Amino acid sequence: MIVITEQVLSDINRNFIIPPKPQILSDLQDLASKEDPALFEAADIIVKDLAISAAILKIINSPAYGLSRTVSDIKQAVMFLGWDGVNSLVQGLKLKQMFSTDNSCISLERFWDTSTEIAHVNMIIGQRFKNQVSMESLYTLGLFHDCGVPPMAIKYDNYVKALHHADRTNKETIVEIEERMFKTNHAVIGYYFANSWHLPKEICDIILIHHDVKMLEHITDTEEQLSLAILKMAENIVNIVKRGSPLSDWHIIEGNVLDILHLSEDDKLDLQEDVIDFLNENSS
Repeated sequence: MIVITEQVLSDINRNFIIPPKPQILSDLQDLASKEDPALFEAADIIVKDLAISAAILKIINSPAYGLSRTVSDIKQAVMFLGWDGVNSLVQGLKLKQMFSTDNSCISLERFWDTSTEIAHVNMIIGQRFKNQVSMESLYTLGLFHDCGVPPMAIKYDNYVKALHHADRTNKETIVEIEERMFKTNHAVIGYYFANSWHLPKEICDIILIHHDVKMLEHITDTEEQLSLAILKMAENIVNIVKRGSPLSDWHIIEGNVLDILHLSEDDKLDLQEDVIDFLNENSS
């Protein structure tokens, strides 16, 4: 398991470009800290950002939420989502706007497209467990789980070599390759990033451990274990769709993931077909 020390966090702060928390998040968190905050005031903050407002409406009307009627007003959406839901979605949506694509050695547009797909698939899978874990936290986890990758792709011109090597081998994980090449890894940087934006501790912890194949067995928190299993299932399905093959460590974790999600092999295949249909519809 990755160990985080003050020295590690200090090195990240000094050596990597970590975007500051956006003003809209600070405004929402300031409002939420009041004695009796009103949700309609949160809607007044969000409606000033047209891109965020449009994205929230698109998400809440997606099949991942399964609503019986269309929500067309941002105030209605905010009332439906509640404080935690609003904060989670705004965090994730602002994330994609915070990195310059000019200085990156990988296509950040393609990277965020994949992260967004994983976020949506997280929610589709999470529909089966919506009484145990919130859809919004699964969306945020999907967007942020690899948020340490862009800072590394901006800092290291040869970072793309690490990604290509990880795609071709199952002998090393991506974090092991990163440690060997750069003496740090995107899970640690992502953990620091998520903490600096004040994401929930559970999401920060999953970001840190999501490449550790042993952690599914060792997590004692039920919601955290469930969220990690959903994330790994979503990553695997998206990887199959985009690259034509499962995750390199899927053969190690598949049994644990299916057990935690209470899925049979047939259930897994049905779910995979549903998700593939969703991804194909949204890419056309």
